[in-house]
Amino acid sequence: MSRHVAIVTDSTAYLPPRTMERHGITAVPLTVVLGDRALEEGTEISTRSLAQALQKRRPVTTSRPSPQLFAEHYRKVAESGASAIVSLHLSAELSGTHDAALLAAREAPVAVRVVDTGMIAMALGFCALAAAETAEAGGTADEAVTAAEKRASGTSAYFYVDTLDYLRRGGRIGAAQALFGSALAVKPLLQLDGGRIEPLEKVRTASRAIARLEEIAADRAGNAEVDIAVHHLAAADRASALAERLRARVPRLADLHVSEVGAVIGAHTGPGLLGVVVSPR
Repeated sequence: MSRHVAIVTDSTAYLPPRTMERHGITAVPLTVVLGDRALEEGTEISTRSLAQALQKRRPVTTSRPSPQLFAEHYRKVAESGASAIVSLHLSAELSGTHDAALLAAREAPVAVRVVDTGMIAMALGFCALAAAETAEAGGTADEAVTAAEKRASGTSAYFYVDTLDYLRRGGRIGAAQALFGSALAVKPLLQLDGGRIEPLEKVRTASRAIARLEEIAADRAGNAEVDIAVHHLAAADRASALAERLRARVPRLADLHVSEVGAVIGAHTGPGLLGVVVSPR
């Protein structure tokens, strides 16, 4: 049995399944509570079902994985031959997932390095990929952590939402910040800053906001070699069009991912979300 450094992340990284399989990355699922049903993200609830529930204003909440679930995944990874585990998770400012992983790491059969990346969605996914590529090249757990942290430090994430109401209801943005986008015909642009979702700009009309999102992402990419991810919820056509415009505008674009976010992020942003992650290599 070969010994290796294994990479674990969580379901909010939204890595394509084939990519996870190719790099041997394990994702621990968060939970979406829809009415009185607790469902695992990625396997038990579809984004379509989530969007329909939100549009009908049904109660939707989310919760972290339990320490027991993390412990089970760590055990399985260790049994597969891992000599150490690097466990990379979404911002601790947004979820208790990092804390649950820390609790489980204390009892794991191999050493586990738990990292709060301060990221979310493919901003987290790119960190996991950087760590996995380092591990595949024979790197140690410390080297994989360094690669992930370096990737996180250069990565930016920007979001357009139709309304801040979902973020306010979920406690991911304060009431004062929610007023930022409450004026008639004002559409908010947000950014990930210090692991928190913070207001960036307010733009009149959705079309202008999306155009501004494109401009900000292209400016951030500049002439660096970058990977870009375009996320959406129930806005596939808008996301595809935005991705193609960015493909034309970014001169040193390496990989471009377009995907619908899962239920956990979707529950806090609502239908109409567009997000762009810009991650220099």
